[in-house]
Amino acid sequence: MTDFSVLHTASAVSLVILIISMFVVFIRLQRGPTLPDRIISLDVFSTLTIGIIAAYTVYTGNPVFLDASVIVAVITFLGTVAIARYLERRR
Repeated sequence: MTDFSVLHTASAVSLVILIISMFVVFIRLQRGPTLPDRIISLDVFSTLTIGIIAAYTVYTGNPVFLDASVIVAVITFLGTVAIARYLERRR
């Protein structure tokens, strides 16, 4: 029983830390002076979203949410590649 409560508490704390990190990254996304800064902060935002989904999966004990994190990871990867190709052709 103590392992579950420690795991439950650790996942709750990590969720709070990840959400605070999302707010900081969102501020960077708004204020980024250049387009690459904004793209990187959007990529970090997506990575934090995957982390939140994973921490929520551990918190609830329901592995169904891991499918959603894999889908978000694939979409993020494809979006990053597409934006990188766009920036490369723009120059």
